[in-house]
Amino acid sequence: MQANSQSGAPIIVGISGGSGAAIAARIIDTLLESRAPVVVTITAGGRQVWAQEMEEPFTRALDAWSGNSCFSFHSANQVGAPIASGSIATRGMIVAPCSMATVAGIAHGLADNLLRRAADVTLKERRPLVLIPRETPLSAIHLENMQRLSTLGATILVPAPAFYLRPRTVDDIVDYIAGKALTALDPAAFPLPASLRYSAAPEQGAGTGSSRDRAGNVVSESEEE
Repeated sequence: MQANSQSGAPIIVGISGGSGAAIAARIIDTLLESRAPVVVTITAGGRQVWAQEMEEPFTRALDAWSGNSCFSFHSANQVGAPIASGSIATRGMIVAPCSMATVAGIAHGLADNLLRRAADVTLKERRPLVLIPRETPLSAIHLENMQRLSTLGATILVPAPAFYLRPRTVDDIVDYIAGKALTALDPAAFPLPASLRYSAAPEQGAGTGSSRDRAGNVVSESEEE
């Protein structure tokens, strides 16, 4: 995916303590490969889950990314970092993964760390905000908070696989979710690759207006419905 070169403003990637560290890593890698400026922040919970799921400390990835001139980083307790101010232009923010505590904090304006503050600023400045919530199940409280954020303009991008693409590995699923997140943030700059798009398959019984049920009987489309 090629970044849109017309904007030098960075994209913020926030990493909280939900499951899905690999998605954050793929998003950051893709942005840096596209030469898009990236600002990353991670919570203490995010570091803990990262170490568990990626089987390495976050500092190892941070060291690798820090060699890229497009990359910058602020710890979650640096509430005075530039991305905490709406006067600093950004192209939007992705929170991947987004814990339910982070969802609640953003939904209710609790800007008590840099990640939540940056998300709060993104909303108030009406910039794109994409949240990738952690795994299911979700309680009514979680759903209500996400509904509130959706109403406020955020995109809730549930990390559900596209089974019609027939993913064979975890990497296939991660590629899809990361691609969808970037497209949701800026579809012009990050269009979804053709390999990750839905391609309609020929319908059974196409051209005949009918198909067969499990017993082998021919049934019309209206009967199937």
